[in-house]
Amino acid sequence: MFYAHSNKSDDRSDWEPLADHLNRVADLARRFGAPLKIAAAARLAGLLHDIGKYHPAFQARLNGARDRVDHSTAGAAAIMRVARTSDERAIAWLIAQGIAGHHAGLPDRNGADLANLCARLDGFDFGRLGGDWSDFVPDTLQEIGFGLDWRSPKHEAANRLAMLGRMIFSCLVDADFLETERYYVERGERAKDRDWPSLAECLPSFQAGFQAKIDGFGEPKSEMARHRAAILSTVRERAVSLEPGLFTLDVPTGGGKTLASLGFALDHAATWGHRRIIYGIPFTSIVDQTAEVFREVLGAEAILEHHSAVEDEQPERDVKKADTDEFGRDKMRLAMENWAAPVVITTHVQLFESLFAARTSRARKLHNIAGSVIVLDEAQVLPKPLLAPTVRAIDALARDWGCSIVLCTATQPAFDARRFDTHKLGRRHPLALDLEGRELAPDPDTLHRTFVRNRLIQAGEMDDDALVSALKDEPQALVIVNSRAHALALFRLAQAEKLDGLVHLTTRQCAAHRKAILKDVRARLKPADEGGGQPCRLIATSLIEAGVDVDFPKAWRAEAGLDQIVQAAGRVNREMRRPPETSTVTVFRPKESKPPREIKALAEAMARTVQQHDDLFSREAIQTYFDEVYWQTGVEGLDAAPLRDLRDGETRGILTQMSYTKVQGVDIAYRTIAERYRMIETGMLPVIVVLDDVAKGAVDKLSLANIPSGALARALQPYIVQVPPRARALLVANQHVAFAAQDIRGDQFAVLKTPSLYDEKVGLVWENADYAAIEGLVI
Repeated sequence: MFYAHSNKSDDRSDWEPLADHLNRVADLARRFGAPLKIAAAARLAGLLHDIGKYHPAFQARLNGARDRVDHSTAGAAAIMRVARTSDERAIAWLIAQGIAGHHAGLPDRNGADLANLCARLDGFDFGRLGGDWSDFVPDTLQEIGFGLDWRSPKHEAANRLAMLGRMIFSCLVDADFLETERYYVERGERAKDRDWPSLAECLPSFQAGFQAKIDGFGEPKSEMARHRAAILSTVRERAVSLEPGLFTLDVPTGGGKTLASLGFALDHAATWGHRRIIYGIPFTSIVDQTAEVFREVLGAEAILEHHSAVEDEQPERDVKKADTDEFGRDKMRLAMENWAAPVVITTHVQLFESLFAARTSRARKLHNIAGSVIVLDEAQVLPKPLLAPTVRAIDALARDWGCSIVLCTATQPAFDARRFDTHKLGRRHPLALDLEGRELAPDPDTLHRTFVRNRLIQAGEMDDDALVSALKDEPQALVIVNSRAHALALFRLAQAEKLDGLVHLTTRQCAAHRKAILKDVRARLKPADEGGGQPCRLIATSLIEAGVDVDFPKAWRAEAGLDQIVQAAGRVNREMRRPPETSTVTVFRPKESKPPREIKALAEAMARTVQQHDDLFSREAIQTYFDEVYWQTGVEGLDAAPLRDLRDGETRGILTQMSYTKVQGVDIAYRTIAERYRMIETGMLPVIVVLDDVAKGAVDKLSLANIPSGALARALQPYIVQVPPRARALLVANQHVAFAAQDIRGDQFAVLKTPSLYDEKVGLVWENADYAAIEGLVI
């Protein structure tokens, strides 16, 4: 008898037979793949993924031997041996890469080390396997086919096939994880993570809760309320009448986009049968704000917040180590979310880095993204260097994977295909989307004119002393700068001047802390007759701009792109309580802090837009600005993660022991692509701050091996600060940060051990990580 998983019994009575595991994973992967029309491929991946466990060395490992064993290459080699025609080989490569990476992460097809598949397949010896492994290998791949046509233009087909391969991989790794979890849960060695209801089950109560929320507003009494009601009515009508696909929701700040987009998602899913709702947000600063609205309307039980990731950091390059260390209980320690919830609130980083991921922890969720209504809030902040692959992914999700996607923002990027000169480029522009007739809002031009609530002032250069002086004259004011370092320096200077109501807001603070800060800010900004009217001088980075619901009388904004200036203006006179003439947004050029290169380029594009438009809040000005940005950046500059490693039709002299020596297909370098596609360029790493008793309780539970890491990671999300990798390494080296329950959880949960490094006003100050904190000194 050959086994997949072992347990504590000496007689092996509760060990899991390998054939049972293969069939269970295959069946579950098939079920995951069925709605995506890839059931046959997903099932075959499940059948073959662990046939390498028929190796005697792996069985010896289950009995206590210490030798590491590569058990994932066998299934990949088996499927390549079956492929005969060029079409079958193209399909086989996609499945083989998924099988080979189901522990270590998706490999490149070619490359310099064992992270690539060709090197692993070359010379693989099936003679080392025992048992009836060959019974799981089909005679042909003729029954496996897809609706995608890889003979379409190369630049398009390669991306679509790469996504197809990731979807197969996702079905496999999620099925494998869940089946392994089931085995250990049934034996009492692990508590089961939660089961989620389907969106179809929840929709009646969701829609009733939404309607109750809308009815609670009563008849709109103000002009602002009437506009919001009209926007919502139109959006909900079009949710039913327009077929699934791509949409834009172009509504000025304060127009009620959050509720309107939620109403669209609910009605659209109910009409067209979507499987879940995913709400993508640029910054964790507004995840809490959005989640609070959703919980109020939909209830808390069916909503998953997944933003600050705690997971295995990189794909494993040592295949034997990955296949040995992560085959049973060890796999259970990985904090992986599969987004099976009916409603998911996440960040752009989580969503899009998953779509290009090689890691099992990121890719696991992909099959559940298919068939979703996806709302991309504040779509204008998608990073320019990755815009081309990001737009391609958006297009593929809508075209191939049954998604409806809403680009939701007050400053709509110019992605409409009609705005691009195809003839000049020689092919379809990589940012072109088919958006004609897909706007959800009523008459966006009129809305933008109606919602102008303040005026812009161009102040030229200002130093920090001048900014602090300006704040002295304004009891309530907002200052937004372009970096955390500048925000901290300006805040310290204002502190020295002892300004009342001084507040600091940056990503140095964990989400739970920022939530408390923003609650206090909103209370201070309320009218005096509502208990507000208190001093509030907020110094922040751009995170305040992306949908944060605050209403200041005046603001100062460091030079940036027009989209950022307009978004900053959305935090001034938001509720139209003051005359627009006195509600000013002053744009200045910082003297002490030079802007990052990208911000400088965007500011230059804005300067050219200023020369062409008097009203910078108009849709025409915003579209002109984005045209300037795309022209200035160029096609190459919009594609910092090009799929240059995909070479259609290449041949490789491998697998020489087989009846053919050249294997054709698309050469997909999954791991290389994942390394290039990083929305946060520096690869920031999480540090958990034990800010309150909730955080302390979750950290204490990390030592309990039977509690799923995913559940604890969800509880700890609000207490995470992302820091540069070098800074975290210094924090760890100097014992200011330590990995909690490392024997159980690995290097996933990095916890701050030196509380004084977390300032109650500023957040985590890591710059002095190489010095010991005062409370750590022993005299």
